Amino acid sequence: MNLRSNSTIAAMACLALAAASAPVFADGVPAPRTAKHSASSRNAAPMTVAARKPNDSGVVIQFRVEGTAQVGRPVSVVLQFDGVSDPAGATARLTTDAGLTLTTSSSLALPAGQRTTATATVTSDREGLAYLNVFVTQNGAMSIVAIPVQTGSAAPAMKAAGEMKSSAEGEKIISLPAKEPK
Repeated sequence: MNLRSNSTIAAMACLALAAASAPVFADGVPAPRTAKHSASSRNAAPMTVAARKPNDSGVVIQFRVEGTAQVGRPVSVVLQFDGVSDPAGATARLTTDAGLTLTTSSSLALPAGQRTTATATVTSDREGLAYLNVFVTQNGAMSIVAIPVQTGSAAPAMKAAGEMKSSAEGEKIISLPAKEPK
């Protein structure tokens, strides 16, 4: 084996490894590239990429809740939008669930061909889980993302729905009420 073929094989292996490591979402859209070692990304928590549907607006939405939400204290939600392809741009509208108040603008204009980053400030008036809802419209199609904002340390719990019983054989059975059809 000569030296030239070893370096060619090594170069091909590096290219194959680089191509295999590029993340791609299930919908076929490649993951947005981010700088791994910039000063701002070293201290910030990673962004969460919102799930997408095949018939959505085509805009990739990422988000991050900065810090821990506390009752009566504002918390920032960083939003990032990629993939605006309509020359007219896209729009984003923000709403909140009951118990959460949006204290920044509820409308955003998203220009075509640019990554747009915005910060929404929300304040919770009670402990628990509430959502910041993001509606993005482009070319008549809409994407909807619900961003969870957990206030306080109490984890959300499901309401008890039924009664635990045991069968004659000792099996655990949950008895649930049923509605009669009219």
